[in-house]
Amino acid sequence: MQTYPSNISIQRDTRAWQVQVWISFGLAVFLCATGLGWLPGQALDRAFMVMGYVFCLSAAFVLAKFVRDSQRGHALSAGDTPMWKLVVWGGFFTAMALTGWGLLRMEISETYKAFLGVSWLFLISSAFTLAKTLRDRHEADIAEARLQGRREARAESREAE
Repeated sequence: MQTYPSNISIQRDTRAWQVQVWISFGLAVFLCATGLGWLPGQALDRAFMVMGYVFCLSAAFVLAKFVRDSQRGHALSAGDTPMWKLVVWGGFFTAMALTGWGLLRMEISETYKAFLGVSWLFLISSAFTLAKTLRDRHEADIAEARLQGRREARAESREAE
């Protein structure tokens, strides 16, 4: 029978950190939506930029998950292959490059380009931070459930003796 220490602690992010991460992400989404909503120019340019921002955002979440899984040694779980690695990294860099190219080629003021560029990079940065925070919480929940299950199993085995 294997024994486990009873003083195991599971590290969690503070409530203040979680609130700050969600506020940052919400603010980034709001700033991007505001910039894109008031974007001057042709409808096709505006549609391209909205698609680019959405593509970048989803690619950032996929990349964050892929990198985290790879670091944990789960790279081959769930069918990850070298081709999938290429798709994930290629998709992220393609999304970033095409969105940046679209932003640079738009015929709008440099001030507006700067606002869109900074809010876009803030969105990507906060998306990575949010993905990490959510994943950390999920892993802490799993560790806590496992620890609770072990404690219950120990208690049951003591009662059986």
